[in-house]
Amino acid sequence: MHIGELAERAGMSLRTIRHYDEVGLLVPSGRTAGGFRVYTAQDLDRLLVIRRMKPLGFTLDEMSELLRVVDALAGAAQEDQPALAARLDASLEDARARHAKLVERAGMAEEFIGTLSTLRASLP
Repeated sequence: MHIGELAERAGMSLRTIRHYDEVGLLVPSGRTAGGFRVYTAQDLDRLLVIRRMKPLGFTLDEMSELLRVVDALAGAAQEDQPALAARLDASLEDARARHAKLVERAGMAEEFIGTLSTLRASLP
């Protein structure tokens, strides 16, 4: 698929996808004779993983490191798997902690909305 279809299917902007290409997070699987980026279903899956990391506040470097671990797991020799699993476990723990902070912040936002709603209800 071309970048426009990828962007539509992922719900992301072309600019963001191009940026991810520039920084090496999502390199297209190929290019057409005219130089247009071509992406596969696996590229879309990778982009969706990146999109899921973004709200948790992962930096581009952190995303890149985690994707390297995920990529390495796919073809890792059995003796390398424990070290990779440990890195994956650390990332999982980090993601859970980031999620907990987001939940806490969402709760605070809900309280604020409740406060504003109460104030608004008291007005004519």
